[in-house]
Amino acid sequence: MPLFSSLASHRRSSLRLLAGIGIAAALGLVGCAGKEAAPASTFVLLDGSSTTTADLKGKVMLVNFWATTCVTCVKEMPALASTYNKYQSQGFETLAVAMDYDPPAWVVNFAQTRQLPFKVAIDNTGEIARAWGDVRLTPTTFLIDRQGRIVKRYVGEPDFTALHQLIEKLLAQT
Repeated sequence: MPLFSSLASHRRSSLRLLAGIGIAAALGLVGCAGKEAAPASTFVLLDGSSTTTADLKGKVMLVNFWATTCVTCVKEMPALASTYNKYQSQGFETLAVAMDYDPPAWVVNFAQTRQLPFKVAIDNTGEIARAWGDVRLTPTTFLIDRQGRIVKRYVGEPDFTALHQLIEKLLAQT
């Protein structure tokens, strides 16, 4: 019986560890240490034009998955706009990707009434969210380096002070 008790205890500990890692990842506390390449994606922008991840290589890029019905997304938009305005002249780009369930008219209205200064795309098929790790929770934000590698993934609103420090570090790299 002690063997079964020991195995059960070990299994519970392992499950608690995995649950803790999952919660940390969901809260955006776990970065992408491997610096995997950002998925090759084509983003259709609100003006009908398109851009790709390849087009944005050479820039530090923030890709933010959001929805007009997401309270946290709406709350963080002014900080995303401020971040973009602060760093865009240094080679920083922001791309806000509206989720497939977000009505396009709402996205257009939101972007226009708030005068979002960065690129806004609509993922009307869900293909982009699937390519970026099957994003389902909003906001989910990815920070990409100049080489097109994911440096950090945030689920929920990022700590903007820490985000700015990381952006500055990435912008300083050549």
